[in-house]
Amino acid sequence: MDMDVKEKIPPAEEELVEKIPKKRSYFGEIWHRLRKNPVAMVCLVFLAVLILAVVFANFIAPYDYAEADLSLRFALPSAEHIMGCDEQGRDLFSRLLYGGRYSLMVALIAVAIGIVVGMVVGALCGFFGGGLDSVLMRVMDVIMAIPGLMLAICVSVALGSGVFNTALAIAVGTIPIIARQLRGSTLLIRSQEYIEAAQSFGEGYFRIIMRHVIPNTLAPIIVQASLYLGGSIMAIAGLSFLGLGVQPPTPEWGNILNTGLDYIYQFSTRWHVIVFPAMFIILTMLAFNLLGDGLRDAMDPRMRK
Repeated sequence: MDMDVKEKIPPAEEELVEKIPKKRSYFGEIWHRLRKNPVAMVCLVFLAVLILAVVFANFIAPYDYAEADLSLRFALPSAEHIMGCDEQGRDLFSRLLYGGRYSLMVALIAVAIGIVVGMVVGALCGFFGGGLDSVLMRVMDVIMAIPGLMLAICVSVALGSGVFNTALAIAVGTIPIIARQLRGSTLLIRSQEYIEAAQSFGEGYFRIIMRHVIPNTLAPIIVQASLYLGGSIMAIAGLSFLGLGVQPPTPEWGNILNTGLDYIYQFSTRWHVIVFPAMFIILTMLAFNLLGDGLRDAMDPRMRK
């Protein structure tokens, strides 16, 4: 029977049916639009390669990052040491690979803490409102009134240096921005029919927030996470540069750059200890920011065709 029906379809109409594009999922549509952005795709590939390189630094790094050879102090880039050596004769490329582990790990922890806490605060304020909303939002306003780097410095001084403390110091400045953004989205969502339907079926507030409110606000949060990762990389490097972040001998891009800048007056012969750490920081931050811009365009409903 099916074969008979298919045979009755005229050839011209059959070609039209074959040309009808298949319906994509929500994330499939986002990926389809993101692939059309060459800048975002280049940044995505760069970040993927960088993350794989730092994760598998044990296998990629040609030398131990702590192995010193004073006879190679400030050796310029060569076939044996592609990025040269630092003031103790340690291979700079190996140190930057291992340092990327700490820079990216601290950035991920900071953004994760900021987003999780900010989403909880924003969802509670937007959904319940009233006195809870007023108190929490005023606290967020006070935090936002302090410049981000100044706030991170104060928290880092209070908590001390270290990987987790540095991440927490950076996360504090992210929380109010995420909270205010999610609060605004929650105020729009809580009046929707499906929220009223969930309440009529007896679902608790916590279940409604976790199943209906937060999932429907993830798109802008994902974009913000990518943008904040770039800013966190720079903030981590800044704290380590000031001696408040990850401390030597643990390699981290900021403290490697800080050590190199001690020799800036001899830049003509020791330029590599400044240029390469700065290049890693700038390119990584730029890649995260451009990828975030691409995600924002891909997730914008007005971009759909």
